[in-house]
Amino acid sequence: MLDTALAAGVSPETLRKIESGRVATPAFPTIAAIADVLGLSLDAVWAEVSRPDGRAADPAGPDRAARARLAS
Repeated sequence: MLDTALAAGVSPETLRKIESGRVATPAFPTIAAIADVLGLSLDAVWAEVSRPDGRAADPAGPDRAARARLAS
């Protein structure tokens, strides 16, 4: 997580807060920078957060590598 945060230009604490939901509406440039570091398109991020069932995507899905990088 430290490497991801620093590469995106945000503090590790900010990234933790975003990940845990303590920052309800992170700034668009912050999300864009994190997505870029993780190799995700903004379309992929939007699709994830706007899922009608409110559930996360299958961990074995196409963005598994990006989620793994975020978790490290």
